[in-house]
Amino acid sequence: MEKHGKLHNGGDKLYSCSKCDKHFASQRNLTQHMNIHNGRFKCSECGKCFDSSSKLTVHRRIHSGEKPFQCSVCNKAYAQAGHLTVHSRIHSGDKPYTCHVCQKTFSENGRLKHHMRIHTGEKPYKCRLCRKAFRTSEKLDKHDRVHSGDKPYKCNICCKTFSELGNLNSHIRVHTGDKPYKCTLCDKCFRQSSHLKTHKRYVHSNRTPYHCPFCGKLFKICTEVISHVRVHTRAKPYSCRHCSQTFTWLDTLKAHLLRSHNEGTWFTCHICQKKFSYKSHLKQHLLRHEGVKLYACDECKKCFYTTTELKQHQTVHSDFKGFCCGFCGKDFKRARSVKIHARTCSEKLVSDNILI
Repeated sequence: MEKHGKLHNGGDKLYSCSKCDKHFASQRNLTQHMNIHNGRFKCSECGKCFDSSSKLTVHRRIHSGEKPFQCSVCNKAYAQAGHLTVHSRIHSGDKPYTCHVCQKTFSENGRLKHHMRIHTGEKPYKCRLCRKAFRTSEKLDKHDRVHSGDKPYKCNICCKTFSELGNLNSHIRVHTGDKPYKCTLCDKCFRQSSHLKTHKRYVHSNRTPYHCPFCGKLFKICTEVISHVRVHTRAKPYSCRHCSQTFTWLDTLKAHLLRSHNEGTWFTCHICQKKFSYKSHLKQHLLRHEGVKLYACDECKKCFYTTTELKQHQTVHSDFKGFCCGFCGKDFKRARSVKIHARTCSEKLVSDNILI
């Protein structure tokens, strides 16, 4: 009971690991932890070490693909019994763990513990190389691979390796064609849940909560603002690993690597031999050869090759004002209008002593 009580009161952790910064409340826990460093329970596939044989057994299922625990409702399978228990709460809606600060509920105790660190600001896991701190050991493990370059997760179909298991699972769907995340509004399916969330926000929502601080243009997604701002700042965050050149866009860097350093794969049009750095760009190009315009305007039925062209056209029909003044918040339909207004608006605010 005394040992168990330490889990709740955070009892003294007197036993320190001589290999890393971790501390433990008992000699037994420290001894078990040392198995990681001495390689007693080591995976023969990727070389990762564990503190017990049971954890190694569970880990090996990553390489074998074995998932012995299956959901009786949706037949989804898992490598660990605990993961199935947590998954079953999706169907039951059960969230038994409640945060006493903000009353947010969770389906598993581990998520509640991680959440509590948001309120306490605790980040107990520190990188030994750069001293960056993290709230969970999993995030520290992922960060460690930035320094080591380790990619322990391997695709058994094409042998491509990944630093995170989630990235491997998403990649495997490229081979299987599986798209488990379905939009309830248009029935479009996606390989990743994050792609579904972006799709709903971008396609079905009219909210534009993000704006450019330079020209006032409104955006639905934060990453679009970050990319757009580079037009004004002329920032070049992408650098070539072979030479000193830097680029504003990732697409431009990829094209540079292909043209200048022969790194990567060109996608060539079989009709005109034009080359593209991305397969999606080639697909859009081929539609122009075929004369296929998949995207139609609901107002005038005019058709376009890409969604970008359609969105640009739709501003003709709508009263949507996608630009706002960064000084007074007034909305405008065109970028040119907001630039003209911003000059007079800023001058007025200065004369009124609102801006210094």
